[in-house]
Amino acid sequence: MYKFLLVAVFLITAFGNAQQITVLDEDSGETIPNVAVFNKDKSKIALTDLEGQFDASIFSIKERLILRHIGYEEFKTTKSQMQRQGQKVYLIMKAQQLDEVVMSVSKWEQQKKDIPNRIVSLDARSIAFTSPQTSADLLQSSGKVFVQKSQLGGGSPMIRGFATNRLLLSVDGVRMNNAIFRGGNVQNVISIDPFTIKNTEIIFGPGSVIYGSDAIGGVMNFYTKKPDLSQNDSLLVQGNVNYRFASANSENTVHADINFGKKHWSSLTSVSYNSFQDLRMGSHGADSYLRNYFVQTTNGVDELVSNGSPQKQVTTGYDQINLMQKLLFKPNTKWDLNLGAYYSETSDFSRYDRLIRPSRDGLGLRSAEWYYGPQKWFMGNAQLQKKGNGKVYDGLKLGLAYQHFEESRNKRDFKDLVLNTTMEKVDAVNLNIDFENKKIGNFKLYYGGEYIFNNVGSNGFDTNIVTDEKIEAASRYPDGSTWQSLAGYLNGEYKAKPNFTLMSGLRYSHVWVDAVFDDKFYDFPFETADLSTGALTGSLGFSWFPRENLQFTLNGSTGFRAPNIDDVGKIFDSEPGSVVVPNPNLEPEYAYNFEIGVQRNIKDKIILKGTAYYTYLVDALVRRDFKYNGVSEIEYDGEISNVQAIQNAAKAYVYGFEFGLEAYLTEQWSLSSNLTLTEGVEEEEDGSETPARHAAPTFGDFHVIWKNQRLRTDLFLNYNGEIASNELAMSEQSKEYIYALDVKGKPYAPSWYTLNFRSQYDITNRFKASVSLENITDQRYRTYSSGIVAPGRNIILGIGYHF
Repeated sequence: MYKFLLVAVFLITAFGNAQQITVLDEDSGETIPNVAVFNKDKSKIALTDLEGQFDASIFSIKERLILRHIGYEEFKTTKSQMQRQGQKVYLIMKAQQLDEVVMSVSKWEQQKKDIPNRIVSLDARSIAFTSPQTSADLLQSSGKVFVQKSQLGGGSPMIRGFATNRLLLSVDGVRMNNAIFRGGNVQNVISIDPFTIKNTEIIFGPGSVIYGSDAIGGVMNFYTKKPDLSQNDSLLVQGNVNYRFASANSENTVHADINFGKKHWSSLTSVSYNSFQDLRMGSHGADSYLRNYFVQTTNGVDELVSNGSPQKQVTTGYDQINLMQKLLFKPNTKWDLNLGAYYSETSDFSRYDRLIRPSRDGLGLRSAEWYYGPQKWFMGNAQLQKKGNGKVYDGLKLGLAYQHFEESRNKRDFKDLVLNTTMEKVDAVNLNIDFENKKIGNFKLYYGGEYIFNNVGSNGFDTNIVTDEKIEAASRYPDGSTWQSLAGYLNGEYKAKPNFTLMSGLRYSHVWVDAVFDDKFYDFPFETADLSTGALTGSLGFSWFPRENLQFTLNGSTGFRAPNIDDVGKIFDSEPGSVVVPNPNLEPEYAYNFEIGVQRNIKDKIILKGTAYYTYLVDALVRRDFKYNGVSEIEYDGEISNVQAIQNAAKAYVYGFEFGLEAYLTEQWSLSSNLTLTEGVEEEEDGSETPARHAAPTFGDFHVIWKNQRLRTDLFLNYNGEIASNELAMSEQSKEYIYALDVKGKPYAPSWYTLNFRSQYDITNRFKASVSLENITDQRYRTYSSGIVAPGRNIILGIGYHF
């Protein structure tokens, strides 16, 4: 009898628990209180409590239920479907909500409507729908960020006329920018696995108050998925398996992740593998883009070979693997500890724009080989967070991260037997402490400190491709050089009125650079670089709602970039006939930015957004002619080359406009569009003004979206404006081989457009399938400043399974 009672109690308890359904936000995973749940005739109604739960016992097993909340899209389901989903339901936030929470500006959760900066947020659902090949493609698919590509294994974002080391990348709050981020195109964003991204937040304009050096044009924050805890002490097991195929480069991508969770701890493991073959360009466009011939090497002998398929860009394919392991320990509601390990590695991949450079006599190709060695990135990250009532804070975050970067450059001229290799390794340590104080009436204070240490290892060697003999050669950077930064910041938010919020911040950063130059291969006129520089930056702005459906923002801010090892100590060939040499006498460059924005919500049906900005850059670190040991030309890599160096030698200004439209015509139909116009001017050595290199052409998109509960489709147009020959930056005008030629035979970047379609269908609650067709009209085009030609007509197939 005793055993029977125990079994009965167990069954009753289990049945009772089975009736408790939890409603969560699909993107954040947070529970949603006050969700109304009712049947078709509203004869039965339930409401979720503060924990996002409701009792489903009043509903029959197959009864059609409707879940409704003012901030979320209506969702229809049945009780049996919810039980099969592990007693959970996920709701999608309405796109037109202004109460979106973002973390990028202060590192703490803030209402987006209170922030004067322009911030774009891409959630996990929209990322899954666009199904990008890489995180560079993810940024480009937003329609708000321009991306340059020198090769398939790459993607260098441009924001508001700035790029590379004037933009900052961060993953889970840890900066990826290291001491060798260069002024040339930077490909590190592809190390971030798009399958692991929970959401991406992009700050437009300076973000140096929070993020320090490099955050001049903008900040791109990638927040990866966190392990899920169990709602009770039973073991939660869930995961995803995905496959993707793309025809333009015969892509095969597989991904799997699995989550184990208990009430106080959880684990998330993720694996992704990509295989990309040579990329095929489109059929309709400039013939100069075709890959008519390439270099083939047999037994150490180079031969110029005709390409039987000129639309095939030989050799652009590569492979990549991404791994992530996360652990979460949450002993109570106040404390949680997040541990993360991230690893990314590519195979060798060609720098395509260097493979198509003509030889000096114009009769062939200059390079037989030019490829990057495996690009590797590892990060170990520990973050401790406390919520509660401390004496001087309500929230505390303590972060410690270690990163290891590896990359190499391998190049060999046509019919040269020597392959030159330079290899770089960077070890980076980041220590952050951040506080949040919400106890000062209508004033919130965010403050903290940061210490960064980078150590650079660099070596070079030459290899005879016939004998395999190796000899030491000059390194790209001073081996053993270091870059350090120590900083403290304050950021305040004051809600003067319910409809008016002021934000202001201040940061001081000090940066040290130490490098010792090896004169084994070059007779440097100096032995060391010993820089110690400081930078004070600030911001002030407001967000004002004169009416509930109208918002104005105004923001002024400064940003800076301190010289790094790449600026101070690099020696490399920047372009045919020029060589860049070290310059240890550098100071930080500063940016002064002003922007104004407006947003109008018309009856929750139409949302119009507009931003105008102006950024002025002084003491800009630019590459200019230089005298090395008193001479303006030296022999480098076998040819007499003009000497250049990075110098604080310029001023520049960038201004532009950003527009956005969202129109919700019915529950199924909607429209969206983005348009970005950028103009940039850089001062030359003689005082003349020329176009800025990283000012992107006018670009935008237009989307027509239809969706119901299971199917979502998107027919959209992407377009880029023309950059005429006289509007190209001086550094671009010498690269005729990557541009089309106008009627006068001068290089220019033609305008282009693509018509595209994508769709995603929920076959069941567990199976999703997607079909996309990009560049339907098979245009042949090359995005501005890119070496590789964009994909031609591209069929993309994907399938995903959630368990």
